[in-house]
Amino acid sequence: DVQLVESGGGSVQAGGSLSLSCASSGSFSGIYCMAWFRQAPGKERERVAAIGSDGRTSYEDSVKGRFTISLDNAKNTLYLQMNSLEPEDTAMYYCAAHHRTYCAPVIEWYDYRGQGTQVTVS
Repeated sequence: DVQLVESGGGSVQAGGSLSLSCASSGSFSGIYCMAWFRQAPGKERERVAAIGSDGRTSYEDSVKGRFTISLDNAKNTLYLQMNSLEPEDTAMYYCAAHHRTYCAPVIEWYDYRGQGTQVTVS
């Protein structure tokens, strides 16, 4: 079974940057979608960014131009580069993956999910 482990969260001032990593215990080949979700206190979990096996990426409107999702297949690691961070980006960030082409907007559709890493922007 694939395990996903996030890292890279922390506290940063507004305008700063963080780079999140999601290490997979297994490789993703063939058809897949990998995504980052976040959940702020009192808010619903939302998909922040996703990347498919065809290389296509998608972003939630509020992070477009600030966040970049990427995948290093050689390292079995998913990344989320976050620049120009805002207090509204404060949340627990989760990575998720599954072997389907559809990059679902809800984390429950994904077969593999990490435990999350906290990002706090002040």
